[in-house]
Amino acid sequence: MTKPELLAPSGNMKTLIAAVQAGADAVYLGAGKFSARAFAGNFDDAELADAVKFAASNNVKTYLAINTLMTDRELKDAMLVVEHAYQNGVAAFIVQDLGLAVLIKNKFPDAVLHASTQMTAQTLEDVNTLGSMGFKRVVMARELSWEQIKHIAANTSVELEIFVHGALCSSYSGQCLISSFIGGAAGRSANRGKCAQPCRLPYKSGKRSGVLLSLKDLCLIDYVDDLADIGVTSLKIEGRMKGEDYVRAVVGAYRTILDDKPLTEKQKGKMLNIFNRGGYTDGYFTGSRAGMYMDALKNPYKQSEGDK
Repeated sequence: MTKPELLAPSGNMKTLIAAVQAGADAVYLGAGKFSARAFAGNFDDAELADAVKFAASNNVKTYLAINTLMTDRELKDAMLVVEHAYQNGVAAFIVQDLGLAVLIKNKFPDAVLHASTQMTAQTLEDVNTLGSMGFKRVVMARELSWEQIKHIAANTSVELEIFVHGALCSSYSGQCLISSFIGGAAGRSANRGKCAQPCRLPYKSGKRSGVLLSLKDLCLIDYVDDLADIGVTSLKIEGRMKGEDYVRAVVGAYRTILDDKPLTEKQKGKMLNIFNRGGYTDGYFTGSRAGMYMDALKNPYKQSEGDK
């Protein structure tokens, strides 16, 4: 059995170093433009070159998330970002915009493409279609169960990447338009990297009030072996807007499990408590949605740096 890759978030150089030191096999990051985490630190041209070089010196791959939807007028600038990253040795490009994917493949035929989770690939047909379009890997929708992932993995040669830890959306990843239309968040589209996360705010419905739309965070650390058994290529941790302590604790815990070592109670406790939204859930993965949403009365939500 081949062990899955452990893929860690890097919002800036400090978190990238923390990810590498904690045992990540690969890191994903954004450039100054066209990142689905526009409010992360991200990397300018010089920082991106340094990041790729540092990661490579530690046998860690770097993936560039250039994963927003784009207007026609933006594609020229996006390709400049791609060209710089390609020339500096980025191992793959995480892409949502199909037009950009075509341009990348036309100019750099050997460039590796990963289909962003914001493409909402949910079925075997989705995955194989993306594979036929030149994508080597598909980052699956977070809303899939273990049985669905197992079926897809058994019937495709396309690599599958699965989110195992971090934020869950109340809608399909990246397909929610609430942020685009509500009040002060108007124009802040998730597909443009500027989600204001209105689902994390308090609402009132009849006699109920509180953080009614906010899901707890995902945690699949107890299912790492199951994912490895069915042939998942990469285990992805969400968190490009979180700090280096979070990255170090979470990556370190998953690294321990992947290395077949026992996870101490202290290590697991630190991972679980470093940040969460009212606790954790494995809801979609196990097929049960019980307890997925926050109980706002029992678990009042306090915003952190990851939600600004």
